[in-house]
Amino acid sequence: MNTIEHWIDGARTPAGSVRTAPVHDPATGRRQASVLLAEPSDVDTAAAAAGKAFESWGNSSLSQRMRVMFAFRELLVRHEDELARLISAEHGKMVDDARGEIVRGREVVEYACGIAEVLKGGFSGQVSRDVDLHSFRQPLGVCAGITPFNFPIMVPLWMHPIAIATGNTFLLKPSERDPSVSGLVAELYAEAGLPDGVFNVVHGDKTAVDAILRHPGIAAVSFVGSTPVARYVHEQATATGKRVQALGGAKNHAVVLPDADLDFAASHLTAAAFGSAGQRCMAVSVAVAVGEAADALVETLGRKTAEITVGPGDRPGSDMGPVITRAACERVAQAVGRAAEQGATVVADGRGLTVPGHEGGFFVGPSLLDHVTAEMDVYRDEVFGPVLAIVRAADLDEAIGLINANPYGNGTALFTAGGEAARRFQREVTVGMVGVNVPVPVPMSYYSFGGWKDSLIGDSPIHGPEGVRFHTRAKVVTSRWPRGGRSVEAAFNFPTSS
Repeated sequence: MNTIEHWIDGARTPAGSVRTAPVHDPATGRRQASVLLAEPSDVDTAAAAAGKAFESWGNSSLSQRMRVMFAFRELLVRHEDELARLISAEHGKMVDDARGEIVRGREVVEYACGIAEVLKGGFSGQVSRDVDLHSFRQPLGVCAGITPFNFPIMVPLWMHPIAIATGNTFLLKPSERDPSVSGLVAELYAEAGLPDGVFNVVHGDKTAVDAILRHPGIAAVSFVGSTPVARYVHEQATATGKRVQALGGAKNHAVVLPDADLDFAASHLTAAAFGSAGQRCMAVSVAVAVGEAADALVETLGRKTAEITVGPGDRPGSDMGPVITRAACERVAQAVGRAAEQGATVVADGRGLTVPGHEGGFFVGPSLLDHVTAEMDVYRDEVFGPVLAIVRAADLDEAIGLINANPYGNGTALFTAGGEAARRFQREVTVGMVGVNVPVPVPMSYYSFGGWKDSLIGDSPIHGPEGVRFHTRAKVVTSRWPRGGRSVEAAFNFPTSS
């Protein structure tokens, strides 16, 4: 059986211990590989390699960094099918869905290809007599990323290209559930000309995470995952003086007004709720049906949900694949059961689904629940599976109030034909990313990704301009070059311009 190793200092590297974890094929339920689990000594080795590489990479030219990024971008295009199938085999999502993930990650690489423009400093001449002032940004050193299973290539690509292009070195700790694609990415970086030690991959569990958070040689940590773990990462890493990006969980609402095109809204809600089996931090998990839109919306959603084909990620014609583990499958089924017990109407029930030929797979079908209330567990909990809850609201005021009362604030959407309602909605909701007739409003790479409230611990969003600021620190230089024979009097008073 294949054993997935770390990538440290430009080569695949065995672990300092023999601890491993299973890597399953979610479509069959069978173990297909083992992944090494790092000990603190492995993190030490990777951090040391990254620290050594930073001595030269931190002073590399912008031209060199951009050449690497251009070459890396082309390799991502060339190997897109291989990367997508590797993701599908370990995650379970559709191959085409994995391709979409690669494209959205590649957009950040394209942003990094123009890093010279983004890193331009400022200059002000003659701020005082014969005194000039200029500013520039410098890299931090060794940066680390701790990333989730649901986007095994995209979320890391939202981190390391920006870190590396701005002159830092990087240590990635991907999810141990679908780790293989990170090793292939490391190989592509090497082929693109990235020096050894600049990008490192250490696989592992909480032992590796804690070692990263406490390591004195790591300057910054980026994290995406659940809110409780995001809080833990933020607290532990900031306690040791690190910069931290910590993105947490979500409960994304999509509001449908009576003036919306209901067939359009239902089609997009179905895809947004059940794509990737609902295992997306931007998945729509709550549809807020306003006023007279409710009954027609539920009927249309029920019909479209019944049309979804569930099957393996590499099977043509499948719309939705399995969830990541058997435990996740059971958790989703229990959430639907509790919702029914608490009074929700089960319009579509995905429990007990069996896919012929894949009876051991981690499959659960899409579930649609009507008459859900804010007191029910299925509304309060982040199910992270193919479950769409429908909450009914009397008007837009009630819908906005529902969203604002929720502890999460990652993404939200409004389906409407009215500009006034759209403008009001986007200004009044306490959510970081808003879509108008767009159910999954993930920003482009030249903006930044991040929610509000419990969806973002701290204040550092990811990628885009905020990602550049996070991975660099500003320096301001005030300079004077006295002319020969001309004296400049020193003063004990606080300096002022003249």
